[in-house]
Amino acid sequence: MMIFVGIAIVFIGIIYLMYTSIKKGSGKVEGGGVVVIGPVPIVFGTSEKITKLLIILAIVLFIIVLSIEFIPFYLHSSIWS
Repeated sequence: MMIFVGIAIVFIGIIYLMYTSIKKGSGKVEGGGVVVIGPVPIVFGTSEKITKLLIILAIVLFIIVLSIEFIPFYLHSSIWS
């Protein structure tokens, strides 16, 4: 049941975004991406603003992944200490 509620919320959000973009009439589209090959991130974007945002996002995601990887080691060592 909760899956259907989530899908409905996403669907309503998409319709709302389409409605507001049609109502405004004009807008600016920016895009970019991050490709991580080993420890080296390759960041690209259509503007300097979006590129900086993606660099910050890549750093935050890297920290989250590292913390998730090291939590089991920390918990395991604290149990036996």
